[in-house]
Amino acid sequence: MESDYDLASLRQADIQLAGSGLSRDNFRKVSENGFGDGFNSYCHSMAYFNGKVFAGTSRATMALLGGGDKGGMSDVSLNIWPVEMHNRVFTPAFENHAARAEIWRMDPPAGKWSRVYQAPMVHGRDGTRMSRDLGYRAMAVYQGDSDDEPALYVTTWSRSRGEGLQFLRSADGERFEAVGPPGLDGLEATSARSLVVFKGKLYTTPTGATAGRQNASGIASVYESTDPASGRWVQVNERGFGDKNNIGVFEIIATDKYLYAGTANIARGYQLWRTEAEGKPPYHWERVLTDGAGRGRFNQGVVSMAAMPNGCVLVGSGVQKGGIDKDNNVGPVGPELIRLNPDGSNDIIMGERRREDGPLSGMLSGWNNIFTGSIWKMNMHDGWVYAGTQDWLVFLLYRNFHKVDTPVARLLQNIDIEEFVENFGGYDLWRTRDGENWVPVTRSGFENPYNHGVRNILSTPHGLYVGSSNQFGPRSAFRISKDEWEYRDNPRGGMEIWLGSSES
Repeated sequence: MESDYDLASLRQADIQLAGSGLSRDNFRKVSENGFGDGFNSYCHSMAYFNGKVFAGTSRATMALLGGGDKGGMSDVSLNIWPVEMHNRVFTPAFENHAARAEIWRMDPPAGKWSRVYQAPMVHGRDGTRMSRDLGYRAMAVYQGDSDDEPALYVTTWSRSRGEGLQFLRSADGERFEAVGPPGLDGLEATSARSLVVFKGKLYTTPTGATAGRQNASGIASVYESTDPASGRWVQVNERGFGDKNNIGVFEIIATDKYLYAGTANIARGYQLWRTEAEGKPPYHWERVLTDGAGRGRFNQGVVSMAAMPNGCVLVGSGVQKGGIDKDNNVGPVGPELIRLNPDGSNDIIMGERRREDGPLSGMLSGWNNIFTGSIWKMNMHDGWVYAGTQDWLVFLLYRNFHKVDTPVARLLQNIDIEEFVENFGGYDLWRTRDGENWVPVTRSGFENPYNHGVRNILSTPHGLYVGSSNQFGPRSAFRISKDEWEYRDNPRGGMEIWLGSSES
């Protein structure tokens, strides 16, 4: 393939990028845990709109998984459930207080958050009264055909007993309304994981389905709209890209030239597709990575991507259910980072040693951390790529290894698990300017092991916002002896937001 791509010149361009990068000392916490309510488990979406920062939450996720929803963490072998439930899940009090997703807004100069939206209570398909939305998984600012000016669009995470995926719209950041019919094109979709603007159109990917399939929905489709306020969406790819083993599109991003869509594939590993989105849909799509970039099923899904100024795309992998997918016999296994180059070639930046020229960073999967389940989010800020992980080490707190007879369990019996988790738990946040040399910002969830994942990274004129997943509130289990536990208030439970700025 002929190309004017020259790796040396691109590396030199990387070196000349502006900005010195943000270190741990540049970050400060800018939210209470869970905005003061530990049921706010995920900072699932973020956007910068009309000079303000918006954050959408998902609520009580750990309690709901333990209460009977299938397909999440409920199939992980734990000695005790991490959060207190007391059979309150699905009760009227729980639905009204704990399960109603929220949208919060902050004026950066003032630094104060206020709740601007709370999911309404509705009657489910079984007739019970419940929260309509469990969470808000994606946000984007877009001006459609029916919009007088740019508006904030939000995707919902519907309940299994609900009517399906819904889109919210706000013209002023204060009033939100549901737009279009629920369900998206008649699909049994409960959520969408992405909202991306490309060539004047808005794109989304239905991700979740009923029965607790938050990601493995079986709907590997990409939809576009020029008028989301009216609810009109058009599918722009062949479903599954022609492969029934593509169980979903986890992530989409846009570059100047292409729209990229990364799938999860349970049989052979992820695929990465791209299109110029020209002509009439369905568009022509080109497959640029397949079989998990050569790693197979261990690179189950494309979980995050970042577009670099030099035309390269960084692709982060992961395995659903926190890196341990028992249903498909994958994991625990760490993620990889692949670089797709402008000429179509690719490099292993971080991951397994299966090529002579890799990994180029010198680090193995999970950035040498066996507890890393995925690279959950990446984004550019001031010429640097920031990448955040999902880390499952904190779940070791809730296992009793004296009841398990395996080599690993016998090893862990001789370790102070609480101290081990305190020192080494929590997500990692890394940064790079050239795509190959990575520097850690934090490897401890900003000193909170309950911050087990970076769910959002938002670049703004005021700095870089990092929102976490932290499902361990408001009350979580604490061991009081080898075989005894009690539930206590956990002030470190509930999602957190940190702001990185050169002025911090």
